[in-house]
Amino acid sequence: MKINSSSGTFCHFQDKVSKLLLRHRSILDSLSKHVESSTRINRAVSKTVTSCGCISIKAEKQHIPPDTSLEECHKYLNSHIKGSLCENCRETLEEEIGNNLFYLAALCHLLDIELEEIVGKEYERINALGLFNLS
Repeated sequence: MKINSSSGTFCHFQDKVSKLLLRHRSILDSLSKHVESSTRINRAVSKTVTSCGCISIKAEKQHIPPDTSLEECHKYLNSHIKGSLCENCRETLEEEIGNNLFYLAALCHLLDIELEEIVGKEYERINALGLFNLS
């Protein structure tokens, strides 16, 4: 299912997560699981390089010519990623990112915060600030 904020998918997702929270009903459990899931994403990305090799990372200093405008900076910036995810690594990362979203939604539920509202507010903020969103 594609996420479309206008259809309330975030709300449906958060509601479903709230109904499934049993072992992680405590805010402390949800916080620690969210951090753990972030670590698992980092580990999965590392494994794409070190175990699978479907991508590699060639990091170096970003070179932006002097007098380059903010609007033009993206032309000179590099992600440092070479290659593309294989199907197996993509599947693993999607699962880990999904778990991370689950615990993020759990935290929102436990704190009585609407994930969809946060996404909407953040979208409006970055849309209004544009490139000046750099913080």
